[in-house]
Formats: sequence, C-alpha cells, structure tokens
Amino acid sequence: MFDQQARVERVLARHPDAVVVEPVPGRAAMVRRDEILVAGRDAGDAEAAVRRWCDSRHDGRAVTRLRLRAAAKVDVCELASRLAGDGVGGNARRRGLSVSPNHLVHGQPMWWSGPADLPRPAAPVAAPRAAAARRDVTVAILDTGLSPHPWYEDAEWFREQRDEVREVLDADLDCDLDAQAGHGTFVAGVVLRHAPGARLLARRVIGGDGVGDELDVIRALEWLAERRHADVVNISLGCHTYDDRPSPVMARALAALGRRTVVVACAGNTAGDRPFWPAAAEPVVGVAALDGGDRAWFSNHGRWVDACAQGVDVTSTFVRFNGTRPASGGTDPDDFQGYATWSGTSFAAPVVAGRIAGLAAAEGIGADEAADRVLDPEANPSLPGLGVVVGP
Repeated sequence: MFDQQARVERVLARHPDAVVVEPVPGRAAMVRRDEILVAGRDAGDAEAAVRRWCDSRHDGRAVTRLRLRAAAKVDVCELASRLAGDGVGGNARRRGLSVSPNHLVHGQPMWWSGPADLPRPAAPVAAPRAAAARRDVTVAILDTGLSPHPWYEDAEWFREQRDEVREVLDADLDCDLDAQAGHGTFVAGVVLRHAPGARLLARRVIGGDGVGDELDVIRALEWLAERRHADVVNISLGCHTYDDRPSPVMARALAALGRRTVVVACAGNTAGDRPFWPAAAEPVVGVAALDGGDRAWFSNHGRWVDACAQGVDVTSTFVRFNGTRPASGGTDPDDFQGYATWSGTSFAAPVVAGRIAGLAAAEGIGADEAADRVLDPEANPSLPGLGVVVGP
C-alpha cells in the first residue's frame, strides 16, 4: 500500500503544470493547468471563444491544444463544460464544441488513489512458441515504450522501432528504477504469451513515472488511424474525467480507428465503480482484474466493464536494471534480469488483447469477429460487474 496524498504530491512535483480538480466532492481528477483540447474541426470556433485568454494554439490533424494565459486563472473544466454544452458566444448553434481539459492519464498498476503493487524480480520464463497462423496480426501498445528483450529483440518488427520507443528507466537520475519503467515491456510479454506470432507496434505515451496526458494518447491514436494496420490496440492506462463523462476529443480519436480495430483498455485500480476512461467508452473493451476466481481487491468494476482476466501476480518480460535497495534474506528486491511479477488491471487488459489477436491469427478472421467470440457471454462464463471471464 502507498500513501495517497504522498503520491499526489510526488506527481504534482514532477508535473508542475498539473492540478487536481474536484468539481464534485469525492470525485477528483487531474488535468494540465491552463490547457484545453479541441477536436480539429472545432478549433477555430473554440479559439474565437477564448481569444481574450488564449496564449497559444498548437494544431494537429485530429486535435488542437489551446494554451491559456496563467494570469487569467481560467477554470478549464468550467470552460470546457460551457463550450461543450452552450455553443459559442451569441452564435446560435445546434451543438456544442468537442472540447475537453487535457486530463492526465496513469498506467495501472499504480494509480494515485488506488495502487496495486511494485514489480518484483522473477525467474526467467520460456518464450512462447508461435503456432501456425492463417494471417498476420498487429497489436499496438500505447504505453511506456519497449526495452530490448530476448523474447523479441531479433524480430523485424522490433528492429524497425527499437530506438524510437526505447523505455526510459531512470528519468530522475536517482539510480532507482522509475515507478512504472518497464510497464510497456511487461505488457508486451503478456500479449505475446497469448499471441506469440503477433507483430507489436509500440508508441510511448506515458513516462517511466506512469504519467502522461490525454493529448499524447490522442496523438498516438491519430498516428494509428493514419497507418491503418493495427488489428488490436492495448491501452493499459487511463483516468477519471472531471465530469465522469467521456472526453469528446478522445471519443473522436477512437472512432477514427474504424470498426475493424479492437481497442482494449484496463478498467483501473481505484476499487470502485466510477467510470475509468477510455475503458468505459462505448467502443472500447474495458478489462477488470481477477485474483483467482474473484475480483482483485484493487480492480474497478461496474456495468461499463466488459471482461476480466487474471491481474494478480502476473509474470512477464521486463527490463534489466539493478537499483540501490539492499538485498534482504538472500534476495535483491530490485535486481531485475529481464523478468518480473506485477499486479494491476494493466496486466489483465493485455490478456484479453492477446487472446483476441491470437484467435484472429489462428482462424484467419478479423479482430472484430475474434473479439465477438472471445467476449461471447453465451459461450463464456461472466461475473456481475466484471463482464466475461477470459481464462489464461
């Protein structure tokens, strides 16, 4: 267990442009201070509406970020709500704008209000053997990146991207592994255990501290939509939003992937039923964590959760790193030699993503059809508030 307030203070110290917002008592979220995100087509109207406070505009294909002047002390949540619901100024409009604060997202073994645990060194695990496949399948992993590992370092797909997606292990230079460094490498191993022949496509959207923002996730989704060859997308991170509703900007980015791409996301580790995004979004497969046959103590749950899989004491690929913690009882708690054991909904999600990808490859079917079969409640057991059980 970790002290919640201490974690919040560490996140804010490392990300001074972040702030905790709590429009509804007891339902906090974190956002980038003085930033709003706008879906591309609404950027001009949004900029016009905030012109008196606007400091700069940064355009992308799918999303524009508007920075507001700090001295204006604008409540970005209130502003986003007004623009989304009331239209712009005196211009009569039938719809509001697709606008959102820039929420911070967090990897999910450790969320500031509901942590699971830290990784622990594990003995080597034999690499899975690729079975005969009827078609190639690509799984995109939006995470901390990928470190070289014997399971895949000689694969062509890894050689093509290894330098640009390499994990940063000790960004603060304290000689210890950052809190979630290795997260993406761990997720990759879980996917490969269920889809050994899959081609992985990595994109770094959170740092080794496990923190990123909605803008980087949207940009990664935009990049995937343009490349148009990801069958499954695994997102083992997310956030609560300030109003508990889906970000309309994120929703547009997800929709741009098309129906044939299956998006799988972790349900979060806050041990409650508050919607966690993007897992709670309509087109996304939200995945909770099991501990044996029961819900893991930290796992979120609710009607918005679609599936569940083992998320406690999962063993997978990891980075090589030896930190400063002393050995105790003959065991060094932070001497990692490429394998680790970890817990969190972060590691239940790639079980589901891997099962979908593996079935699509083996049967030569689309990922959407494979997802329908893996998540068929008539053919598979289900648990209340946790969805369909996806076995090991």
